[in-house]
Amino acid sequence: MRFGLERMRRMMTALGSPERSFDTIQVLGTNGKSSTTRMIAAILEAHGLRTAAYLSPHLVSYRERLLVDGHELEQEQFAVAIDRATWAASHVNHTLEEDDHVTQFELLTAAALWQMVRSEVDVAVVEAGLGGRYDATSVIEPRVTVLTNVGLEHTRWLGPTVTDIAEEKLAALRPNTTLALGEDLVASAMAVAERVAGERDARIVRPRPADAVGALRAPGAFQRRNFALARVAAESYLQGAGIPLREQAFAQAAAATYVAGRLQLLEDDPPTVLDGAHNPHAVRALVASLPEVLTRPAGRASEQAPLALVLGVLDDKDAAGMLAALLPLSARAWFTAPPSARALPPAALASLARQLGFEQSVCEPKPAQAFAQARNWAAEHGGAVLATGSVYLVGELLGQLRAAGEALAPPGVRRSSIA
Repeated sequence: MRFGLERMRRMMTALGSPERSFDTIQVLGTNGKSSTTRMIAAILEAHGLRTAAYLSPHLVSYRERLLVDGHELEQEQFAVAIDRATWAASHVNHTLEEDDHVTQFELLTAAALWQMVRSEVDVAVVEAGLGGRYDATSVIEPRVTVLTNVGLEHTRWLGPTVTDIAEEKLAALRPNTTLALGEDLVASAMAVAERVAGERDARIVRPRPADAVGALRAPGAFQRRNFALARVAAESYLQGAGIPLREQAFAQAAAATYVAGRLQLLEDDPPTVLDGAHNPHAVRALVASLPEVLTRPAGRASEQAPLALVLGVLDDKDAAGMLAALLPLSARAWFTAPPSARALPPAALASLARQLGFEQSVCEPKPAQAFAQARNWAAEHGGAVLATGSVYLVGELLGQLRAAGEALAPPGVRRSSIA
């Protein structure tokens, strides 16, 4: 991780300044960035614009990071874009100090921006990777900036308090633009947003409670909040571009947008949910929405069915806070390690669980084995499985399922039943 925008600016120059060839919207925040980015792009596309969405991280394939009109690039297209960005990076690296070089995220961002020009997009919705002030995506000049929420994350780099983190994210706000603020913004972050917007003559817009989401394909109350924010951000851009708003287009986008790895129900026996929540705020949102996708058939008893938890967490996350929200729902837990050098050891998770009075746990470092054991246990006990704690964990499990040729439920909002 190397902060600063100088490498990206040099990359853009080498590539012919692709970031100036189309309009942009930047999405900042702690949680909900990817979902909100997808939703804004879908709304704009439904209004007749050729749209790109730049996302991070990916679950299974790097190609997931760039969508044009909702579709991943073909492998050859993606390879050409990476090759071109690699060429630019090699030129930039020659101009840097010996211990400096273009990072992977900078290369991916440059490749995406270059490809957007080749794809002739009208507008790109760009999700920031980390922070805002020095994030590689901040070479763009967005007409609308979105802040979903602010929580304690990456405190080593962004600062120890929510106020510090909000300052780092909102440093990316451009003068005389629009700032769309999410419903979950805490008071300290809101104070920073209002001050920074005032200093930069930026207009603040917020979701309107009266706006009905309609039939939203992505389940969960948190996704309804994300869509409300996406709507007001997209409206701001469309109005600024002189494009009439169409209610049918908003409904079309709501019904079409699907977010893999977020409250994703596998139509399986036992019912299994994958969710990339990786901090307490996201986990609490997951817990609140879990009943929407795990329901009992009519006429069955309403008591809580046994839940098998599969949890893997990175070592810079608040694992104790996540466990405090998840363990009261769980009958048994399998602690595992996401495929990352920063994975928290399963034994550390088990120790934290014991401190919270939870003893029914198994330590299994290999995610696929932990997942299989949890599914077997849930099938025997008439329960369900929840795998969460890290995007890396969810990506690993989805990759394993696809490699094994296991049938997954078609994307949608169908509910599974706990037997």
